Amino acid sequence: MSFLGVEQSLTGRRWIGPEAEVERAAEMLVQQAGLPRAVCQVLARRGVPPMEAKGFLDPKLKELLPDPRAMKDMETAATRFLTAVRKKQRIAVFADYDVDGGSSAALLLVWLRQMGLQATLYVPDRIDEGYGPNVPAMQELAASHDLIICVDCGTLSHEPIAAAKDADVIVLDHHLGGETLPDCVAVVNPNRQDESGDLGYLCAAGVVFLMLVEAGRQLREAGVKAPDLISLLDLVALATVADVAPLIEANRALVRQGLKVMAQRQRPGLVALSDVSRMDSSPNSYHLGFLLGPRVNAGGRIGKADLGARLLSTDSVTEAEALSQRLDELNTERRDIENAVRAAALEQAEERGLDAPLVWAAGEGWHPGVVGIVASRLKENANRPAIVIGFDGDEGKGSGRSVSGVDLGASIQRLAAEGLLVKGGGHKMAAGLTVMRDQLEPAMARLSELLAKQGAGQGGPADLKLDGALMPGAASVELIEQIEKAGPFGASAPAPRYALPDLQVRFAKRVGESHLKLSLSDGMGAGLDAIAFGAFDGPMGERLSNHGGARFHFAGRLEVNTWGGRQSVQLRLEDAAEAN
Repeated sequence: MSFLGVEQSLTGRRWIGPEAEVERAAEMLVQQAGLPRAVCQVLARRGVPPMEAKGFLDPKLKELLPDPRAMKDMETAATRFLTAVRKKQRIAVFADYDVDGGSSAALLLVWLRQMGLQATLYVPDRIDEGYGPNVPAMQELAASHDLIICVDCGTLSHEPIAAAKDADVIVLDHHLGGETLPDCVAVVNPNRQDESGDLGYLCAAGVVFLMLVEAGRQLREAGVKAPDLISLLDLVALATVADVAPLIEANRALVRQGLKVMAQRQRPGLVALSDVSRMDSSPNSYHLGFLLGPRVNAGGRIGKADLGARLLSTDSVTEAEALSQRLDELNTERRDIENAVRAAALEQAEERGLDAPLVWAAGEGWHPGVVGIVASRLKENANRPAIVIGFDGDEGKGSGRSVSGVDLGASIQRLAAEGLLVKGGGHKMAAGLTVMRDQLEPAMARLSELLAKQGAGQGGPADLKLDGALMPGAASVELIEQIEKAGPFGASAPAPRYALPDLQVRFAKRVGESHLKLSLSDGMGAGLDAIAFGAFDGPMGERLSNHGGARFHFAGRLEVNTWGGRQSVQLRLEDAAEAN
């Protein structure tokens, strides 16, 4: 049964309230744990029993951090790494061009600098070189280095790693492994096929951090002081959230502690980036995912690939300010490119139909730096896995995003094994691929078939799941602060979403190209402001702007808005429905 009787909202969705079982669990938490009901609703949805509530609200890293040696090759990797440090060997870090790769590289560069070593950073160009190690780059690095550490890449790079004959290679990665591993010193990856998968939720920066934990352990056993790892957690938190790693188990503690470290404003790159992003409150997971992450990514998408890693690793305030300014400019440019590709991709996908197991689009000259973001938009629109491909001549480079419960990376890897792709890989929720033009249609047809077997394509637009109803008068800063204790929120741990029923629109104003700013009231003196991003990309913006005095139910997430030193509650509006 729909919540508040909403069978079809302004965005075409049915509203679903909390299940009776969750409501009963929340009531039990209220009685036994003595916590506010709003917090208990979040805990109940996460399946936290009363006796574990206190520990869940205060996750301790020392209790949740796994033993690094639980991963295969970890001890070997750390030992070889420390040999290079002890002998002052020449070390190169080969990193992916996204936030996870940049953060992973920065972790190593900063740690090594504290040990008195300067490592070489190499980030491949997205367009000229593509993802991961390539033969010419690895040969060049091997000729002038003793050790190459590949971070957030390398697990499937058999030939390029084999080409690095004159250097040892360590891979620290989290992408899905193949049947065989490259021939190198160590491949530390919780998603190797011979791993249990228990730590598969870690991003690459989490893997790198655990390698540094193991290195610290070995140093202490040798009577040598190791660099402080707690101060590096801001980088781990940024990567974990921006790479959409699930915020469960150790990741919760890593992000929670990392946000505390970031709030101390000690890392020049993140301070400068926070300022240029106009962050005016303590950092939270939203800031990492939507303000900082896209800017760090912008260099790898459309600019110079190493800008993000350089920003995150620099200890120079002047360099940090210059790099953050450049990344902010590139992010604005990226948005313009993305908007053009998104419009064309959506039109093409709609013509093909949004009800198949796979939604896809391909176009000539579409920038490979934005196809992943556009795939995310298509996925959100259709509630189906999506692939977007940009062609340059006969070769196309694409990126895909999946929905919960559908493993896209494994299906892409299978397509590559079947010869329908030049190459491809990734993880459950995201993947990359290279395909020849004459194989495009058969490849997408086969991928659609594989995804359908996993259940993709069943149902219409996603139901909007709500945690309950809330009146404007109850939406206070204090309530939001209580709810935040059940965070951090993000992938696999969505922030609670509430319905605010039967309100009237006092004020509506279009902001920018497609956003809508609202002032809402219950008609009895209580109200709050709301912001709906992208409202005019669909019918919601127009209907709420021309409301004609009608009353609506509103749904979204509560947040604290800070302006001029004052705090107020704001609704981040996701949907609305007419109150009949």
